[in-house]
Amino acid sequence: MPRYVPQQNLENLKKYKYSAIDKSILSKYVLNPFWNKFVTIWPLWVAPNTITFMGLCLVLFNLATLVYYDPHYLIDSDHAGPPKWIYFTWAAGLFWYQAFDAIDGKQARRTNMAGPLGQMFDHGCDAMNTTFEVILAARALNVGRSWWTVASEIGTIGNFYLTTWEEFHTGTLYLGVFSGPVEGIILIVVIYIISGIYGATIWDTKILAVTRLDRLMAQYTPKLLYHVPNLGLNEAFFAFGALGLLFNIAVSYRNVYRARVAINKSPFTPLGRLFPFFLTIFLNVAWISGSGPLGPGAKDYILKSSCFLPLLGFWAFGFAHMVGKMILAHLSKGRFPYWDWRWAWTLMAAVDANAHYLFNRPPLIQKTPKATFIFVIVSLALSLITYVRFCTVVIQDITEFLGIACFTVRKKDKVTGEWFGGEQAIKRRNS
Repeated sequence: MPRYVPQQNLENLKKYKYSAIDKSILSKYVLNPFWNKFVTIWPLWVAPNTITFMGLCLVLFNLATLVYYDPHYLIDSDHAGPPKWIYFTWAAGLFWYQAFDAIDGKQARRTNMAGPLGQMFDHGCDAMNTTFEVILAARALNVGRSWWTVASEIGTIGNFYLTTWEEFHTGTLYLGVFSGPVEGIILIVVIYIISGIYGATIWDTKILAVTRLDRLMAQYTPKLLYHVPNLGLNEAFFAFGALGLLFNIAVSYRNVYRARVAINKSPFTPLGRLFPFFLTIFLNVAWISGSGPLGPGAKDYILKSSCFLPLLGFWAFGFAHMVGKMILAHLSKGRFPYWDWRWAWTLMAAVDANAHYLFNRPPLIQKTPKATFIFVIVSLALSLITYVRFCTVVIQDITEFLGIACFTVRKKDKVTGEWFGGEQAIKRRNS
């Protein structure tokens, strides 16, 4: 008996058919030909999910180097920062992560292992990588512990949530002319390379100075110079990302609207299913902005302390869990998952962190810097454990029901219950 996915939903897994629309020019003419060649070097006995996981390990290695060289997540003006060569390893790791992520589906078709399990596993790894790359990219852009990093996290996971929400309601994964998994990743790779050459402080340079517009305006329109926002290159990058998010919101809802109207269902009901995302954002921001152990009048303790990086980790696994449940509901045609236990935990943490403001008294839990750090680490551990358990149980349910393996190319004989691996499994599945 399944422990997580109801039997009737498991039956729906057999009806699942992958559908995607990719309008990326870069993908079509540059990256996809490379991926088609790259996948051919992999033996047929290598499982698609193994390739996906190997790609995630590259990102985890990048994250480990950040924690080793900059555990306090500062910026280069505060200390020496990571060595420049680290950014080149981040660029290489992310580039190959994208390649591994792109060929897992191709390998699945080569080995006849394509199905809902691969879709679930792929999206789960992508969901984690979303926050991990925010952490790394924000460090490479030299913003570190700042609200720019928080804003980047909100925008990036917002894009991912929208894509998953859109796929849940339309049945199709849409990737536009400019999308996060293709152009977005390549753009971040370029950022890492530039940081490796010039150092992260290059991104603090004002955009008017880079474009030489400050000299032209000072010479010809000096009054206008005081009214034009002179953002740093890093700030301009985040502003560009915000515009991209607004565009994706409009496109995603347009696709959902059309899909709902086509089946004579309300196009407004899906909007209510954005509530879990907005509530999660509100609670995490409230926690980050609380005064914590600093006392009355203070704010943003988490943001300005060593707790910020592990709290982003708590957020990462929580987000991956949230969208994982949505993907599972899409694959198995289940009900939309609204509830998330982390809301109760994060609400408790946010109220406690803002105790000075709300109750005019010190926090009960986060009353000292040490106690706050321990609490954030415990929160991170609980978030990680519950997400790993979710993945483990769901993978077990799906593999047992479909008679497939997750990390090996194996198929279970429906009559004898015997497992067949490698080329033999591929031939039996084709027969």
